[in-house]
Amino acid sequence: MTEYSVISDISEFHAACAALAAGEGPVAVDVERASGFRYSQRAYLVQVFRRDAGVFLFDPPAIGDFAPLQAAIGDVEWVFHAASQDLPSLRELHLEPPSIFDTELAARLLGHERVGLAAVVESTLGITLKKEHSAADWSTRPLPAAWLEYAALDVLHLIDVREELQRQLDDQGKATFAAEEFAATLTRRPKPPREDPWRRLSGLHQVRGARNLAVAKSLWLAREAYAQEQDVSPGRLVPDRSLIAAVLANPQSKQALAGIKDFQGRASRTQLDRWWQAIVDGRATEELPRERVPSDALPPPRAWADRNPEADARLKAARPVVEAVAEELAMPTENLLTPDYLRRISWDLPGTTTDEVASALEKLGARPWQIAQTAQKIAAAFVEATQSPDEASAPAS
Repeated sequence: MTEYSVISDISEFHAACAALAAGEGPVAVDVERASGFRYSQRAYLVQVFRRDAGVFLFDPPAIGDFAPLQAAIGDVEWVFHAASQDLPSLRELHLEPPSIFDTELAARLLGHERVGLAAVVESTLGITLKKEHSAADWSTRPLPAAWLEYAALDVLHLIDVREELQRQLDDQGKATFAAEEFAATLTRRPKPPREDPWRRLSGLHQVRGARNLAVAKSLWLAREAYAQEQDVSPGRLVPDRSLIAAVLANPQSKQALAGIKDFQGRASRTQLDRWWQAIVDGRATEELPRERVPSDALPPPRAWADRNPEADARLKAARPVVEAVAEELAMPTENLLTPDYLRRISWDLPGTTTDEVASALEKLGARPWQIAQTAQKIAAAFVEATQSPDEASAPAS
């Protein structure tokens, strides 16, 4: 087993950057976070591999300023597996790739049955990886040797995988598809913050009444503030189900709150004053949340026949057409066209010409290759769906 070490010394960091700058070809990059353990999504390990340079494991909290690494590799392609997961953490470090190749996304476009890193490495290179530490607490210091080997293997073979997947993309005529998807991933803006993030509480649907919702909100905000202060994942302090249990039990005293069997979590009793004060604040606030929140989400398709029968007919006509194109291209339907895009243009008919459908898909965010593969066939399906049975069966003139 190769022994790897984490670079936390600044002089070692500069030497590693120099080695990477002198390497050959693209660089493979990966990030390890402490999701489920820490409040933040910051990077606790950054792994980089380049041919003729080797694998380097960097300690972001210790290094701080990653400008030398950006300067060393900022003019070549960065290769990721599932880039969208790593880009936000890298951008917090001011690490920005000029262009990317995403091996997971490429594998999806190629129709690989399994697209996890270990599966893709095995299917392309015949190498078996052990993936035992993906859910580890990467904020741990020092990091165990077995974890470091796992982290190194995340990038060690990625350049070879990239070359094989590029060959497959070229053979299947999908290189342009992939290039557009990679560019879209790189330039995609983060989703704006939710207006009411506390409504993400799992089990909130059980809570009835604006006053009880105010209590749930107050508990969520109290937990969020404490989690951020402690840099601990909120659910590790008090799980969602425990907050909901406290709201539903409606305790009349701090002692009654402590007596709720389902109010659990490592901070449920040590921070009992905090949670009780949140309940008191929620019961006293004059700013009651709305019980029903307006949303631009479409109704579930099963309700369309009653709510919008014309849209239902359009979706039922277009969906199998898109699925057939995806099957012909040997890729998942959701990679050919985001399902929500098809639902939205079926619900809010933009028109029945190819240009009208194409324009609507472009505004939603579909890439040119997706539009080229689907717009004409969707438009034809919409026309068919709007025809009466007599019109559909009449011979063409």
